[in-house]
Amino acid sequence: MTGEPRAARRLPGHPTQWEIDEQTTLGAAYVRSLMRSQLRAGLTAFAVLALPVVTLPLFFDALHNPTVVWLVLGFGCYPVFVLIAWWYVRRAERNERDFARLVQGRAVHGRAVRDRRAAP
Repeated sequence: MTGEPRAARRLPGHPTQWEIDEQTTLGAAYVRSLMRSQLRAGLTAFAVLALPVVTLPLFFDALHNPTVVWLVLGFGCYPVFVLIAWWYVRRAERNERDFARLVQGRAVHGRAVRDRRAAP
């Protein structure tokens, strides 16, 4: 107990993980970057979703045909919603995968993520 305090040491091979675990300024920047990319994906999906939700009442008012309105609501909207949800989930998973590779010390170049060990 009388010795000098030891400095926190970095984990071998995972300096980024250490930065995040120790909540350093650099680690906080990494986490903020992930949160910003996830927020950007969520806001994009919301904006794309809001466009048909806002324009559909105008479209229905112009039709004056309840049968077509119900067909569009029953069969036309759901594929669009499923595509938006599919895109959002894929984008969020890619953001998390890129972040995990960054934390593990693998190279991340723009949108293309390559594993250094897989390179010939």
